[in-house]
Formats: sequence, C-alpha cells, structure tokens
Amino acid sequence: MDIITQKQNGVLTITFNRPAKKNAITAAMYQSMADALREAETDNDVRVILFTGHETIFTAGNDLEDFMKNASQLATDGEASSIIQFMRALSSSPKPVIAAVAGLAVGIGTTMLMHCDLVYLADTAKLSMPFTQLGLCPEFSSSLLLQRVAGYHRAAEKLMLGEPFSAQEGYEMGLANKVLPAPELIAYANRQAEKLVALPAASLRATKHLMKSSQTGLINDVMADELRQFSAMLSGAEAKEAFMAFFQKRKPDFSQFS
Repeated sequence: MDIITQKQNGVLTITFNRPAKKNAITAAMYQSMADALREAETDNDVRVILFTGHETIFTAGNDLEDFMKNASQLATDGEASSIIQFMRALSSSPKPVIAAVAGLAVGIGTTMLMHCDLVYLADTAKLSMPFTQLGLCPEFSSSLLLQRVAGYHRAAEKLMLGEPFSAQEGYEMGLANKVLPAPELIAYANRQAEKLVALPAASLRATKHLMKSSQTGLINDVMADELRQFSAMLSGAEAKEAFMAFFQKRKPDFSQFS
C-alpha cells in the first residue's frame, strides 16, 4: 500500500510508503489520507495523528504524471478533488497532528507542515516549495502561513526562488520544533505523541481550537484564492513548458514568456 495507516495506543500513524517513487503522492494517496483524517475526527481511539515517511525521504511532492491526469478536476471542481479534500481535512483536524520528516520534503511535503501542530525534522531533511519553478504559485495557504512564521523577506526567498533549504534553516525560520539526528527522529516523535495521548483529549482539542480559531477563516480564504490562481496557471504556457521540460529531463526555458 502506498499509504499505510496504523492505529496503536491512541496514535494514528499515517506513513508515505512509495519509496521506489520517492514517496511521490498520487490522487489515490491523497484520498486515503483525507479519509483517514476524517475518520480520526470521530474515532475516540485516536487521540493524536502522526505523519511519517521513509527514513531517507518524506515525500517528493506530487507525482507529476498522475497530477496532470487529474489536473482538470482541480481546475473545474477543486473542492471535490482528493488533493483539496486532504488539505481541508488536515487544516481542520481537531486533534493534535505531528509530522516527523527525514530526507526530501518537496512542495506539499513542506506546505503541509504549516498545518501540523508539532514538527520534528531529521538532520537529513531538505525542504522546498518549487512552485514558481513549475510555472505555478503557492498552495495550502503557504503564502500566508510561511511569512507569519518566517517573516516576509525569508518567505519571499523560499516561495519565489523555490530553492531547497536545510532542516536547520527550517527550524530557525520557525517551521519546526526540533532538529534531531536521523536515527532518533521516529522514536522522539513517538515519545512526544505518547505525552499527548496521556493528556486530557478535550483539553488538547480546546487548546488547539482556541489557538487556530482566530485565523481559520483567513486561512480558508487564502487557500481558496491560491486554488483559483493555481488552477488557472496549470493551463498556462509557463506551466506547460515546466512540465514538458520535467518529462523530457531538460531545463525549462521561461525566457520566451513575459
């Protein structure tokens, strides 16, 4: 299975399990994660949610071939797409969400971290949001949330240039709680999850609600605006050039566009 879900001792662990494809995410994987998150909302046996990947890679982001097959739905009925279902389910989850990230976290692999409550990075983690390199724009309210934690100028550098940055820089920017040696990552994240499980579930839900309620409407508005622009840009000439270059294994040429 490309997404493994395991429920044990109050923790629902959702694991990217497609290492042969660098854990690139397909529409079916998004749907599996969205369904798991929604089910967890009303499952009293789930008190904490933990996202993990392979020890050498979290996720390379969208599987571009699969993504292009499903791009029309994103443009015509975005709210029904599995990608948006996942985004909505994660951003609105009432229960504590932890992410434990090792290796590459590309695109959605980085932006999803802004919607988690606790984020732990292995020292091998390398984050990136290369949307402009694909002729696209930010997603998942990252245009709002990144500048809130990192400041405008740092956020602009990461979102405009789209270049990878280290776990340490991610920590310094405020994207993570801690950087750990890779062999210690999962054990540490599980210990943190166990601490949360031992606390009153209602208190944790109330605390999360109070912390997030003042910004929920704005996040949803920004996410909707990003979706409109992202969907429109998918059919643009720059995106077509970027995707064609990716599949032809060459560097894209954007000089022809103004």
